[in-house]
Amino acid sequence: MALTMGMNTGSSVDGIDVVLCEIEMDTDNQPKAPKFLGGATYEWPKELEALVRKCYSLEITLPELARLDYAVGALLADRCRTFMQENDIDYHDILALGVDGQVTYLEQPKHDIIDSMTQEQKEDWIGRWYNGPYPCGFWLGETSIISSLTNINTITHFRAADHVTGGNGGPLMQYFDYILFRHQEEPVMTLNIGGIANAHLAQKDRSQMYAFDTGPGNTMLDYTAKKFFGVSYDKNGEISSRGKVNEEVMAQLLSHPFFDRPIPRSPWLTDFSFGYADKLFAQFPQVKPEDFMKTFAHFTGEAIVRNMKDNIPKEQLEKVKVMYASGGGVRNQTIMGHLQEIMPYDIRLTTSDEIGIPAAYKECIKFATLAFASINGVADNIPAASHSGMYNILGRIHYAPWRAKGIF
Repeated sequence: MALTMGMNTGSSVDGIDVVLCEIEMDTDNQPKAPKFLGGATYEWPKELEALVRKCYSLEITLPELARLDYAVGALLADRCRTFMQENDIDYHDILALGVDGQVTYLEQPKHDIIDSMTQEQKEDWIGRWYNGPYPCGFWLGETSIISSLTNINTITHFRAADHVTGGNGGPLMQYFDYILFRHQEEPVMTLNIGGIANAHLAQKDRSQMYAFDTGPGNTMLDYTAKKFFGVSYDKNGEISSRGKVNEEVMAQLLSHPFFDRPIPRSPWLTDFSFGYADKLFAQFPQVKPEDFMKTFAHFTGEAIVRNMKDNIPKEQLEKVKVMYASGGGVRNQTIMGHLQEIMPYDIRLTTSDEIGIPAAYKECIKFATLAFASINGVADNIPAASHSGMYNILGRIHYAPWRAKGIF
């Protein structure tokens, strides 16, 4: 049994989650389901949050980006230290810390081009990325800074190893779901509603698993709440519950170019951005702010169901009895209520709290689980779900200074 920590920042830059879990290896050389021991959420410094948002809009200089990368590493280390002090945790007792880093740019693979490439073309390693169809991304939070300051083995940047052979590199939840549900006979669906929402079909046969982004989760809702109501988010969906769905706006949302992309689709914040929301506000000036909120909330649900049907074969989807939801969006009753109404095949919608995984911290627990797997050399991607060409050990590892040998 090992103590492992996880951290998650999220695309909304609205908080840093930290968790402590107890995990041990099972007889099949996969981790057992983690035991959640505690978690906390900490704020971003406003000045760093502003710089991260400059990254999203590609308005940052290279010197700013380099210094921000180190500063975010120090921030993550600082919040980890605070959590350890508050919970009387000794770094010697922690096997590993898993944190993806703050995603600031994500470019998706062009699967149709990759699938048509010859082996000779794929052997052009440089060409895969130099004007090539392979994916790439950038994450803030230098690994060695986090590890050196916390004195804990740290694993970050989990997506790049999946990108090597053309995988999406995300969603990353599918491996954690495999750990949770691999002993069940029937498939299970999970859903995470963060800034961007993603859904997953988990089952014991990894070759039959699916994972895909569905579109916006809270991103446009949070922006609208701040812009018109002066609050950081729509608490419990109270504002959106007062509105009405505007069918013209909904039709515009459902015609977004995102839905024309080959599956599995992966939006980024540039797709359903603040700028995109502002264009809708300008295009439909007669629509009340609360009506935009209701429409955006219902669109989140509509996009989830549409992508479930687009990505998962009907014969697989019909077997699903339950969907376990997590992320900040599960507290929005407007989203959850509409989603349950339109859920296909009478799939029951509930939260991951039902299986002992707090919905608010599932993303964080996922990173603790990935860190445990990676530090133990376990393949922790799901090629069938990410469309990667091979199994791999995810993450960039930097070992804790106190573990260094050969000093004396």
